[in-house]
Amino acid sequence: MKQILCLSNEPWSNRLPGRTQQLISRLRDAQILYFFPAQSPRDKSFLKQGRQVRPNVTACALPPIPFPISERHRRLFQMAWNKISRFIQETAARRRFTEPLLWTSHPRHIHLVDRLEYSALVYDCDRVWDGLPVHWEGSLAQAADVVFAASPLLCDRLSPCSSNIALLPNGINLPLFDAAARHPDPMPGVTAPILGWAGAIRAGLDLSPVLYAAQARPDWGFLLLGPVDRDNPFLKRLDKLSNVYLTGPRPAAEVPDWLFRCRVLLDLPRTDLPFDEVISPRLYEYLATGKPVVSMLWPDQVEQFPDVVYGAHDLEEFTTLCAHAMEEAPGLAHRRMDRAAEAAWPRRVGEVERILTTAGLL
Repeated sequence: MKQILCLSNEPWSNRLPGRTQQLISRLRDAQILYFFPAQSPRDKSFLKQGRQVRPNVTACALPPIPFPISERHRRLFQMAWNKISRFIQETAARRRFTEPLLWTSHPRHIHLVDRLEYSALVYDCDRVWDGLPVHWEGSLAQAADVVFAASPLLCDRLSPCSSNIALLPNGINLPLFDAAARHPDPMPGVTAPILGWAGAIRAGLDLSPVLYAAQARPDWGFLLLGPVDRDNPFLKRLDKLSNVYLTGPRPAAEVPDWLFRCRVLLDLPRTDLPFDEVISPRLYEYLATGKPVVSMLWPDQVEQFPDVVYGAHDLEEFTTLCAHAMEEAPGLAHRRMDRAAEAAWPRRVGEVERILTTAGLL
């Protein structure tokens, strides 16, 4: 059985598993140690020495670093990474890991590459890591035997550093979106057609399309499903509209019920990520419902699913396309669901296994 040391950027979560967890947990015939950062300087979870989260996966919190670390403070910087690497090595030794495959997911993991023992290195890149020294990611990609990238733009960005890059878009946990397993209506008594967004309402989420459409069409209802950052500049005006519903976060198992309740689903841009072309798991979830999807695009942005997603470039067009989507002729629903099925996480993992096996790493 292959042994894999996974360095994740996110804690293990049964409620909202991230990309790394979705991929790693599905690898067959592998024994996995999944390491994730401490959640605060006083987090003592590392003392528990890990917990078994799957029959073949043990999740371990890393020890916290009680002070900010920067390359400018070279001695402290080296001490911090030495501490983390010792913890990983000791944990791996206790569990009899020898020369495992090292799976990394963040540019900062370059500081562990020379401190750990492993047989091969994988770097999985799912976003542009702004705010970090460019040479961190460049060195990690250069050292990796295989690089997975979540979008063509990321492939191009990393291509000067590696000739072994494979496109691996995000995916979807498809069984959650079985239309036959729906629960009671989550919005009883609401008769207006509902247009919905599902996801974190961050400060940088551009809610101007929702505000414009909600004011133009008071006969429509607008659902904003997810945790709310009150620093978003549009929220005060949206709060005053009776046809806008902010529900707060909901368990992942309930999200499909809310999405199926909508007539149209909305994909909105983030002002802090104007050039992000990584397809979010959210969009695949939308497609899995078969419901019409209207996406607000940046100027010059090209819609990646033009045959199944309505792409708008201004606020008036956004509202017009929402109206068209409600009157959509039958036939596109199955095409959307087929697109989602192509992105199921087991298919993505099958591609990972094929590539790593071909490279002799599995």
